[in-house]
Amino acid sequence: MEPSPRRVLLKLSGEILAGDARFGIDPHSLARVADEIVQGARAGTQIGIVIGGGNLIRGASAGDGLDRATADSMGMLGTVINALALQAALEVRGITTRVLSAIEMRTLAELYIRRRAIRHLEKGRIVILAAGTGHPYFTTDTAAVLRAVEIRADVLLKATKVDGVFTDDPMRNPAATRFDTLSYLEAIDRRLNVMDRTAFTMGMDNQLPLVVFNVTVPGNLVRALKGETVGTRVAVEV
Repeated sequence: MEPSPRRVLLKLSGEILAGDARFGIDPHSLARVADEIVQGARAGTQIGIVIGGGNLIRGASAGDGLDRATADSMGMLGTVINALALQAALEVRGITTRVLSAIEMRTLAELYIRRRAIRHLEKGRIVILAAGTGHPYFTTDTAAVLRAVEIRADVLLKATKVDGVFTDDPMRNPAATRFDTLSYLEAIDRRLNVMDRTAFTMGMDNQLPLVVFNVTVPGNLVRALKGETVGTRVAVEV
């Protein structure tokens, strides 16, 4: 019997699509990410993607006078815009995709249903999961862990702008060192901000392997999708 295809959930922040502009969608950044995702898909990896919306609007800081639920709803809509942009970039490269939204919007995306998402993956389609969990007060990190567990992903890939998980913030402390591997409990004990607490606890409870890597380094995303060593691997036991 042939081994089952590798199935991954990629958590892609909206800021990655903005590139150096920090706002909006930079065509060059979008194209580079799409190119690497295509390479991973053509290597046989089943890929689900949870995408953020921070390049367009961040719910928690959307502006004065907005209640948190409204602001988070605006943020979820921002993720749908990014999902449609990524879908277009992937399909122009010959890859079949589906956008599944946690908020019903029939003319733009399919409604997220777990079994439907799994079926799309089994058929070789890239599944882009938009609108977070569909509920306020939850981050896209939490949505990524939740979807990874639901679709039975082998690993969650968290694409960032740093090379992995460090002993301290490498942007502020040049002496900070990177972990090659790390346990969930050690990350909690050291108070390392890998993800928000809800997402991190859910990942640990469900024994979900997590890889944190720098997606801005050319080739890193392809390597991560193929299962090669890159960044920091977080697991229940190391």
